[in-house]
Amino acid sequence: MTDMAQQSEAISDLAPQEGSVVLSARGLSKTYGAGEAEVRALIDVDLDFESGELIVLLGRSGSGKSTLMNILGGLDSPTSGQVWFQGEDLTGVEEHAVTQYRRDHVSFVFQFYNLIASLTAAENVALVTEIARDPMRPQDALEMVGLGARADHFPAELSGGEQQRVAIARAIAKRPELLLCDEPTGALDSKTGVLVLQAIQRINRELGSTTVLITHNQSIAGMADRVFTMADGRLVDVVRNTQPVDPGAIAW
Repeated sequence: MTDMAQQSEAISDLAPQEGSVVLSARGLSKTYGAGEAEVRALIDVDLDFESGELIVLLGRSGSGKSTLMNILGGLDSPTSGQVWFQGEDLTGVEEHAVTQYRRDHVSFVFQFYNLIASLTAAENVALVTEIARDPMRPQDALEMVGLGARADHFPAELSGGEQQRVAIARAIAKRPELLLCDEPTGALDSKTGVLVLQAIQRINRELGSTTVLITHNQSIAGMADRVFTMADGRLVDVVRNTQPVDPGAIAW
């Protein structure tokens, strides 16, 4: 047996057991470039995300947070290691299978809202509902983030926080099992950021979507069920909060 085959077999032995785990990774690594230009963005990351939990993925810029999110969400592939979603191995499958995974099970929220300026809030949300398997009505998704009364407004008529909440409504309208939020409050002031975090927390509790909130802001960690801390491409700490706090109680 070759070294690569032995490594693959060893990683497979670590496959998650059936139960509450919705997403797992074992030995996850990502390297960009080669030689002197080589950058090890992820190094041997092992993790399990439980169904319905709210996770804060914490770390400084360059720690590997976004690279990890992109791989877990099917936007990128690892150099080595494996990822499972609901017990199904996503590593090495054909591109159409990864596309189907993203389409049916995963939604993303980014720091920048990526709304279409010529469409109303409801129309921006409807872009997702038109291709989803079991979508919400756009109006219902907007109600969940506190913007039901702004459904007919265009992005230019909304504040930054409202635009971000429209982006969240668009993300959750297809009822994703996995909601990945990359620095969703990074461009917002603290007061507006709290409103966005409260919307994310409500969605997590009411829809039961496993929610991963990526941030460099240590203060936000208090709202999580578990906090995963990254540094230099490695997962260095995992802490469970016995009493997660409401975002309104967070001091920035």
